[in-house]
Amino acid sequence: MTAAADPNAWRLATVRSVVRETIRAVTVRFDVPGWPGHLAGQRIDVRLTAEDGYSAVRAYSMSSPPGSPTVDVTVERVPDGEVSPFFVEEVRAGDEIEVRGPIGGAFTWTPAQGGPILLVGGGSGIVPLMAMVRAHAAAGDDADVRLALSARTIEDVIFAEELRELGETGTIRLLETLTRGAPPWWHGATGRVDLDMLSAFAPSPADEPTIYICGPEGFVETVVAILLTIGHDPAAIRTERFGLNG
Repeated sequence: MTAAADPNAWRLATVRSVVRETIRAVTVRFDVPGWPGHLAGQRIDVRLTAEDGYSAVRAYSMSSPPGSPTVDVTVERVPDGEVSPFFVEEVRAGDEIEVRGPIGGAFTWTPAQGGPILLVGGGSGIVPLMAMVRAHAAAGDDADVRLALSARTIEDVIFAEELRELGETGTIRLLETLTRGAPPWWHGATGRVDLDMLSAFAPSPADEPTIYICGPEGFVETVVAILLTIGHDPAAIRTERFGLNG
């Protein structure tokens, strides 16, 4: 393997732009020389180093689909975090940051795999799922792709406009639920993802969907338990969890 293709090699990436997604989340778009390409669902490590030599490394899922001209990570600010506040509040176009990747292989999807697929995201767990949705949209195929997304409030829904447009055009089937109250005009679901919600929305177990779940530990465990209760094959369920050490 050449150094340029080594996912374990640190590369100096340049921030091309920063897109505000919500009050607490941004998408940072990197130009990464020698980037070997990635699959939807993979992540990268980023390393920040202070003037005194102290460094912090964090893993972030990529929201950009394969073939994107930039490597995009979407970061939500974690209270008292070391790295996420820098990305959400301070990073600017032109900044240079060390990255390495792509990382991960089990939690990935390609359009060649087809459907049906069920994506279930909690909060910023939407990020790797969004890369899958975008890969599906770019392929223009007729795979059955369903996304169930749970967020605290309407203001916390990352990629809200793009997701609703994809839902309206029939590219995906979209279920949104808000857990901490909804505005008067809201027509989506409210409350936590539960058995009734997923029973009505998920593909039938007989259709043998591949299922991807991403979010906080408790959210992931709850959704897995619900899907097993419905009768989905444990071998078809792929999970990714994130902590609160941002």
